[in-house]
Amino acid sequence: MTDKDKSLKNKVCFITGGSRGIGLAIALRAAQDGACIVVAAKTDQPHPKLPGTIHTAADAITQAGGKALAVVCDIREEAQVKAAVDKTIEHFGAIDILVNNASAISLTGTLATDMKRFDLMQSVNGRGTFVCSKYAIEHLLKSENPHILNISPPLNLNPRWFGPHLAYTMAKYGMSLCTLGMAEEFKGKIAVNSLWPETAIATSAVGNLLGGEKALAACRKPEIMADAAYQILTGGVHDSGNFYIDSAVLKRAGVSDFTPYAVNPDSRLIPDFFLD
Repeated sequence: MTDKDKSLKNKVCFITGGSRGIGLAIALRAAQDGACIVVAAKTDQPHPKLPGTIHTAADAITQAGGKALAVVCDIREEAQVKAAVDKTIEHFGAIDILVNNASAISLTGTLATDMKRFDLMQSVNGRGTFVCSKYAIEHLLKSENPHILNISPPLNLNPRWFGPHLAYTMAKYGMSLCTLGMAEEFKGKIAVNSLWPETAIATSAVGNLLGGEKALAACRKPEIMADAAYQILTGGVHDSGNFYIDSAVLKRAGVSDFTPYAVNPDSRLIPDFFLD
């Protein structure tokens, strides 16, 4: 596939946590090609602290040139995942791409992490990625160029990433282990990769966790992840089992100026977790 041939036109993309942030940015980038996007997320009604719903995301996708299906789906619930996949097939007839973007975070040490929060992170991150993949794979195997993309980090066993927030690291690495295992299991049949940002990304979660507007000014925009995801998702099925970093993907694609991705080009960027 040449660069000229790269397109997601009419590809059916099932994106978890697609109502805002990185998930929505990936959806909007795919929509520019005329892709069909399933926004699978919990936010059906406006949230007092978080922007966007599955319906506002669907409207934005349509305005960007894509087709959209908004589906209420809590990926912790197996029955809801299965129903969302079934609804996708009924509406669009296929699944070509699964983006496991939905995630839960708590940057707390062992003693400060209550088990309800631990269970939430495990259920959304590792288990959620597994169950969404499990029910999508049957349909992905029928696609011409199927992809699973997990928004998860490289498997870095440096203890510095475990000590301060063990539960969160375990949960995110659960997503990355899905990449490692499924890439091997479905080698040559489905491209399974992870994508992670080099720097913090300006999302509601980052703003809430790291200090509001000041922290967001030291981030890059979600569009950098969207553009990197586009490069991966338009690649071939044999390009699999990789733990990609957004800036490295774009450098390989010929991007040399990352200034437009910065929220504030004058601010020093915050490096993301799990990258030494």
